[in-house]
Amino acid sequence: MPTQLPVHIVQNPSDGFRRLPHLEIAEPDLRVSFDLLRGDRIRARMSGPALHALRIGEHRADLSASPNEVRAAAARLRGRWKEVLVDHQPTDGLGRPLKQRQRPYSSSADLSREPEEELRKALTELTRSGASLLFDDLLGGDDQPTVWFRTYLSDVLSRKEGMRIRFDSDALHLPWPMLCLEPDDSETLDGLFTRFLGYRHQIEHTGDAYPSLPYRPLGAPTSNSWFRQWRNSEASWLRGWRNRRVKAAVSLNHNPDVGVKTRAQEVATVLAEGTQFTERTTYGDLVSALDKEDLDEQLMYFWCHAEFVSNSSEPPRLAIRLGEGPPFDGHTVRDLRARYRWIPTRFRPFVVLNTCYGGVPAGDGDRAFLGRRMIECGAQGVLGPQIEMPQMFAAEYALEFITRFLQGKETAGEICHDLARHFALTYRNPLGCAYALHCGMDARMERTQRGDW
Repeated sequence: MPTQLPVHIVQNPSDGFRRLPHLEIAEPDLRVSFDLLRGDRIRARMSGPALHALRIGEHRADLSASPNEVRAAAARLRGRWKEVLVDHQPTDGLGRPLKQRQRPYSSSADLSREPEEELRKALTELTRSGASLLFDDLLGGDDQPTVWFRTYLSDVLSRKEGMRIRFDSDALHLPWPMLCLEPDDSETLDGLFTRFLGYRHQIEHTGDAYPSLPYRPLGAPTSNSWFRQWRNSEASWLRGWRNRRVKAAVSLNHNPDVGVKTRAQEVATVLAEGTQFTERTTYGDLVSALDKEDLDEQLMYFWCHAEFVSNSSEPPRLAIRLGEGPPFDGHTVRDLRARYRWIPTRFRPFVVLNTCYGGVPAGDGDRAFLGRRMIECGAQGVLGPQIEMPQMFAAEYALEFITRFLQGKETAGEICHDLARHFALTYRNPLGCAYALHCGMDARMERTQRGDW
């Protein structure tokens, strides 16, 4: 007859052990997803610990808005930021431009000395447009599921600040940090700042841009050479940890003629101080680097001109230009990294694409969007502006972000959120909310002590 013996554990051999830090993933407080269905319809889904739980596990609604209408409204909002804020030109009583105030909101990152009432009027219009895009263009509708969805989302966004929010969509990328809670026209300037979602919360955009995988997924090549490469590579679960190093590996990919009257040189100095620093100024330099299997950089910073290039009947593509050579776009990244798609590589940089429109897909339909291709090839995330950003502000923002990111104490999401608040509260400038983070909310500069590994 079996007898249960008393057991007394005197030592736990696994005590003190845990997963490696890069394998620990914290789910966001709120996840909002948008799926495109047949018939040009949008299905909205929402879940996360910040929401009231449902038995079905998520809130869901089929929206009445069409994707094209929502994309057009998003493009209009981005345009309004340029018209109302970046290109703002004060005039005298006769409507003539004031010579002593030439486009003041784009010539300096510090707007604290500008007339507060003038700035308040501009922000009132931007918050009104941002709220209209969210609650009228996207979530407008009188059916009960949409009303519930809109009510629950508005409640959770306004209830508290500092949440980690992921907006996930394959083909409906909106300027979420620039969207707003519904404003009150009598609000103060400080009150208007708190309406921007980028001011209130950490936000990342995700979609169908998946990084290159460190294991063989279904459909990958099964040749002996592939298995030999995989076997000889480091174990996938250690790769992120082994990418830690004493000196951060960073690169500056730029046009030296851009931003000469800004603090761009200070950004370059910060990047080069105490790091393994690489500078590239030509198309050939960048192509040569991305063509290498062993390209191993933790941070890639881009500071150059960007433009939308016509692409026949397809949506225009975003292209950047360094000092010399043809434009560089997402197709170029794909062409250079395609042969490494099934090979475990160390290419895992965080990319700061500090160029005009660097954070927005062209027309939300360009499958070869530069940031998307970077992520597909292995980048942890891509940060960039969603509008035509003034060079003065772009340099100031980069200096703050790069300095803090290189310290390795904060995640990219924490820094972006804090900078949006910093520029709003200290310099009365909302442009920090115009930067978008594609993936990488939890990306951090991993550092190690000399002798580890």
